[in-house]
Amino acid sequence: MTSTPPPDRRRWFALAIVMTAAFMDLVDVTIVNIAIPSIQQDLGADFGAIQWITAGYALAFAAGLITGGRLGDIYGRKRLFLIGITGFTLASALCGFAPNPEILVASRILQGAMAALMVPQVLSIVHATFPAHERGKVFGLFGAVVGLGAVSGPMLGALLTEWNLFGLGWRPIFLINLPVGIAGLILGIRFISESKAPKALRLDLVGVALATLGLLMLIYPLTRGEELDWPLWGHLSMIASPAVFALFIAYERYKTRKDGSPLVELSLFKVKSFAAGIAVQLTFGVALGIFFLVWTLYMQVGLGWSALRAGTTGIPFSIAVSLAAGLSVQKLVPRFGRKVLQAGALTMVAGLLLYIWEADRYGTAIQSWQMALPLIVMGLGMGLIVAPLTDAVLADVPREHAGSASGLINTMGQMGNALGLGLVSVVFFGVIDDGLAPNALGMAFVDAFQNALWWTTAVLVVIFCVMFALPARPRVGAEAAATAGVAKEPVLTP
Repeated sequence: MTSTPPPDRRRWFALAIVMTAAFMDLVDVTIVNIAIPSIQQDLGADFGAIQWITAGYALAFAAGLITGGRLGDIYGRKRLFLIGITGFTLASALCGFAPNPEILVASRILQGAMAALMVPQVLSIVHATFPAHERGKVFGLFGAVVGLGAVSGPMLGALLTEWNLFGLGWRPIFLINLPVGIAGLILGIRFISESKAPKALRLDLVGVALATLGLLMLIYPLTRGEELDWPLWGHLSMIASPAVFALFIAYERYKTRKDGSPLVELSLFKVKSFAAGIAVQLTFGVALGIFFLVWTLYMQVGLGWSALRAGTTGIPFSIAVSLAAGLSVQKLVPRFGRKVLQAGALTMVAGLLLYIWEADRYGTAIQSWQMALPLIVMGLGMGLIVAPLTDAVLADVPREHAGSASGLINTMGQMGNALGLGLVSVVFFGVIDDGLAPNALGMAFVDAFQNALWWTTAVLVVIFCVMFALPARPRVGAEAAATAGVAKEPVLTP
């Protein structure tokens, strides 16, 4: 008779440490958008650099997520977590003290790469540290941390920017990570137990290189195209990127036959619901990547609002997301299945159309309270989607591939985010004429905002249609995530 080993007595300390790190990453994603106009004004950054401050992080994060998880399996989750949190903290310091846009963009890319080492270990450590009967409670706590990060990020960014602590302006939004990261490193060394995968696969370096190259060839020209007047090399690069992705798929098939250790488990795409869910996650990331950046620019540059006013305007949205997310998982999805997710897409469309109408009707005279209704409607729709989506995608995935599938879901969401941020140069900046007089800039931003919302609406209609391929009754709750050792994260929040 075999007895299970007693649970690690330090597990709750370890949980607090890794959840703090996850919170730091989530806040860092949401905190930056609200400070972008201040960064632009202080550093004299052009709009291309502004896009890369957000898209660079998302691209590095997306490119490294699966690799980061695999490295943790091979070399130890604790070791990779400590390396990731150290690098993330140092990159945050570089961001906070960046003297020019170029250094800031490079530091943000480094920060995203370090987050890709740190974040995959968080729930792998939880999975290895906690017995099965405690994981449901733990993943519930993690969901609460995710929600708190989503709600607090924009307001924290607005307050830190407005307070101008020590005359540093926007820089404390990055420097606040330093004491948190240092404490996490010191406590992590002491309280986190090391774990590795029992049968760790080899790292697919060629797959990593091909996937990253394909992403860069697509997103870099999109981001720089408007600024550089759409050069020929940019068009050629975007045209060639599908060929690189095709080469990546061919190599992954070869790698599977050779030693069974591909970067991406291609057999997952034979599962109809998974393939459709990945498409939904990618396109949903595109929609959110476009919306949240142009929304910030519209309020702070186009309407001339302060960071604090813009941050408080987003509070109804965050509350609506949280309320709808809890309701969808606990009450609606068990009864109505995928129709809840489709209703979420249509509700977001309704909110966007209402926002377009208001922006057209009120122009630059629009008030924060007038934005509350479309933001609440959009937030309710987003909440109906983000909470149950991962479970819907994982419903028909074989249990042994749940971890790989979940990592791929998060990766595709971040890829979509980076692609959406790159498309901002087309759907937003592409309709703003150069050399506008200052008194015409406000209405130009209002018009560009409406144009971007029409594109976002079109993407959500596509998402609604693709959702028909999801299972009618997705598996609900933390079971799929607990099985995989990963949990659901929202793609992006304001």
